[in-house]
Amino acid sequence: MKKLFVLLALALLPLHASATAAPIRVLFVDGFSNHDWKLNTALIRGIIEPTKLFTVDVSTAPSSKDAPGWDRWRPKFSSYGVVIQTCNDINGGPPWPREVQAAFEDFVARGGGVYVWHSGNNAFPDWPAYNDMIGLGWRKKEFGPALAIGHEGQLITIPAGEGQNTGHGARLNTVVKRLGEHAIHAGLPRAWQTPDIEVYYYARGPAKNLTVLSYGFDPRTAMNWPLEWVVAHGQGRVYTSTFGHVWKGDTQPERMRCAGVQTIVVRALQWLARREITTPIPPDFPTAERISVRGEIPISAK
Repeated sequence: MKKLFVLLALALLPLHASATAAPIRVLFVDGFSNHDWKLNTALIRGIIEPTKLFTVDVSTAPSSKDAPGWDRWRPKFSSYGVVIQTCNDINGGPPWPREVQAAFEDFVARGGGVYVWHSGNNAFPDWPAYNDMIGLGWRKKEFGPALAIGHEGQLITIPAGEGQNTGHGARLNTVVKRLGEHAIHAGLPRAWQTPDIEVYYYARGPAKNLTVLSYGFDPRTAMNWPLEWVVAHGQGRVYTSTFGHVWKGDTQPERMRCAGVQTIVVRALQWLARREITTPIPPDFPTAERISVRGEIPISAK
């Protein structure tokens, strides 16, 4: 009988280990952007930390090469499972030091996960490896091809130099339409509505090893454009979406309180860390006909 008890206990160990898996270590990289990067970080933390699935650190880049701490700013990417990258140099922020760039490249090449958060997609056009990682970004029309989606879900490649620079129209409620059967989206409706977002048109880049996960319609161009995509880079995974715009003057924007966006953020982080996606589809997940906006996001004093 004792032997049987021991065997049963051993059989249950993997289940217990899975249920008590260590939280995913997440590093935010922020510090400069044409968006409200401080509020952005606070809101994302308020979405993911209550799940207890993550531990969070923040590495704030000095805003210029002359700022105190620039020579000492060296994030240890390799200590984390996922990096959430929000830096954006459009308003003159500095390129990361080459030592930091090399460490980031090595982190992804060796299997690290990166969540490129909205404004982070606009950054660093002169960094070739970063362009490869994000696949598509906010770039001039000569920079590279753009991807659009036809009415039957087929990808349409628009060559460099054709069409327009990357841009977006007014923010608007948008129906998100899924492509394929990616693990991040498993169990989600094929279409659901999210409030007040920017649909980027003519995002451009190398577009290599890229899979479009969803798309939305832009009235200005009367075309469908990617909203979420993933890139395989080395052994690593990179997820980008245009969800999550946080602008100056925002406080608790509905686009961040969308039940759909909040669900996908957590699931994407689990996927990037190569963990089982345990986050269920909540009862308040939006439909194609209605948005679903949750209450205020808790903001920590950290």
